Amino acid sequence: MRGDLAVAGPMARSAADLMLELAVLAGPDELAEGVGYQLALPPPRHDRLAGFRALVMDSHPLCPTAASVAGALDELTERLAKLGVHIVRDSPKLPDLALTTQIYVELLAAFFAADLTTDRREAVKAGARSLSADDESIAACRARGFTISHRDWILASRQRAALRGRWLAFFEDVDVVLCPAMPTPAFLHDHTPMATRELDIDGQKRSYFDQLAWAGPATLNGLPATTAPIGRTDNGLPIGVQIIGGFLDDRTTIAFAGMIEREFGSFAPPPMR
Repeated sequence: MRGDLAVAGPMARSAADLMLELAVLAGPDELAEGVGYQLALPPPRHDRLAGFRALVMDSHPLCPTAASVAGALDELTERLAKLGVHIVRDSPKLPDLALTTQIYVELLAAFFAADLTTDRREAVKAGARSLSADDESIAACRARGFTISHRDWILASRQRAALRGRWLAFFEDVDVVLCPAMPTPAFLHDHTPMATRELDIDGQKRSYFDQLAWAGPATLNGLPATTAPIGRTDNGLPIGVQIIGGFLDDRTTIAFAGMIEREFGSFAPPPMR
């Protein structure tokens, strides 16, 4: 299981370009693990939209979703259903989404803690000590992750392994998960210290770190995820859907994004301002 929790994949203008990039980049280093191992990704689970089983999630227990994002996802869902995609909104196998995100954020912060200066580390520790014991927000999990002990890191890693097993079992019954990539569309640049930044979600002020809400399922569990454009806000900002697949089903998520392109249109750059 990949240990690095701070990874972003390649960007492209089409699913076909992503598939090409995957063929070029994927696989072990041929001078190291590649000496003994080769990558053999399975083909896409389906070659057309009809027959896909998709679980749709547009709300997160730790962070609200902007109405524009939820609306675009709902519109996509209706279109997909008309084309034969089997849509479900819940599953008894669906792992705990809040716990998935909390463990992800905690371990992500622990990953970055090694680079904190001494002064910054002490300030973060003081902030973590001031948190209420029942504060399970994303910002609180991040603060605690920066100060995590080795014992607690091991315990969190065990929870990660257990969650990963649940997500793998979940994808036995579902081909893809469709959910927001971010809780909001793009927001204005903010160059103030991150701890003081805020997200505006339909007029509600939220911690800047709440934007991590939807990164947990794919990143914590080593699952492939492809983001595809599905609409625009009233002022022209693009809205995307995150397509998450089962372990090693990279070709499935990219192929699904390509089918969305063919049916509903591909990427178009936003107007210049």
